[in-house]
Amino acid sequence: SPWKPVLLLLSPPAFSTTCARCAKDRRLREKRAISERQLTRYFVDQRKVRVVGGHGGGGGHSFYSEPRKVFGGPDGGNGGDGGHVIFKADQQMKSLSSVFPFYQGFHGERGGSKNCYGANGAHTYVKVPLGTLVKEDGKVVADLTQHGEEYIAAYGGAGGKGNRFFLSNENRAPTLFTPGEPGQERVLHLELKTTAHAGLVGFPNAGKSSLLRAISRAKPAVAAYPFTTLNPHVGIVHYQDYEQVAVADIPGLIKGAHQNRGLGMAFLKHIERCRFLLYVVDLSVPQPWIQLQDLKYELEAYEKGLSERPRVVIGNKFDLAQSRINLPLLRERVAERVIALSALTGDNLEELLLHLRELYDTYVKTEQSRGQSPVKW
Repeated sequence: SPWKPVLLLLSPPAFSTTCARCAKDRRLREKRAISERQLTRYFVDQRKVRVVGGHGGGGGHSFYSEPRKVFGGPDGGNGGDGGHVIFKADQQMKSLSSVFPFYQGFHGERGGSKNCYGANGAHTYVKVPLGTLVKEDGKVVADLTQHGEEYIAAYGGAGGKGNRFFLSNENRAPTLFTPGEPGQERVLHLELKTTAHAGLVGFPNAGKSSLLRAISRAKPAVAAYPFTTLNPHVGIVHYQDYEQVAVADIPGLIKGAHQNRGLGMAFLKHIERCRFLLYVVDLSVPQPWIQLQDLKYELEAYEKGLSERPRVVIGNKFDLAQSRINLPLLRERVAERVIALSALTGDNLEELLLHLRELYDTYVKTEQSRGQSPVKW
């Protein structure tokens, strides 16, 4: 036959799903660890924002006219309203770093002829983290704690009236129309208070960051010098029934923190949103119960009743010899339950996790008995 088979040589595909090297390139790469110094650029807990609502559109000015109906009367429509600037709480947001210093709503369109109204300006939504306080002149005007909760920061201006609006029996051909009103302008201060179930409270180098790394996947910086942690970290403790407990690592406090010494007031406010407290003391120092007394004093001086929330005392660094001597002395002088553990070696972490779940279950039952929904992560 005159037809001969032809062998087609197809080039191999650019990538292969079975190639180990290609599959390795497509794997999700682990995020690079961010140091505390670098984290200050990403974690922002205060922001000053100027918000301006959109201007309303002006009213239309026209008269209806067509063949056989020359004097059709006024038909100028009203202008559209300006758009609002709205703060919206989003649980995916963890910092105020993405909030810009200025926002303005979209303007409304001008009214047209044939009684056509101008379109309203679109609203401008600004996503903020849960636990954001909105202040104006030092006064709290909004507290966004639930996902999807909204607050109108600046109202848009009302649209102007067209000459059709002013038609009356006394004035059959009105030429009056009004411009749109300007939008509301405000200067607001946003303040973030970390929302977590439990807060780790302690002096610098008590081992709070090491403990958070041991019980969760959070990776705060750990080093042998004070004030290693400069920003709050939140770690999630997972349980077998899919419950999640959020634990916040608050930067270390010192004496006089309520007077803004050290990191002071900047991070005492983050403890306000914690439902229960985990006091972390260093068992290896002389008289560790003095640390607990000083911590309670600082919390009570900042806000009355703050130190009396559901709490437990954690004696860290139990792997050291001096800690074993101080533990019975601490339990004699402390009324709260004391859990001795070592965040470095992982000794007795199970007791802490079980007690943490008990505190969480008590918090959930209390909120439900009050008819409120507990915070979930």
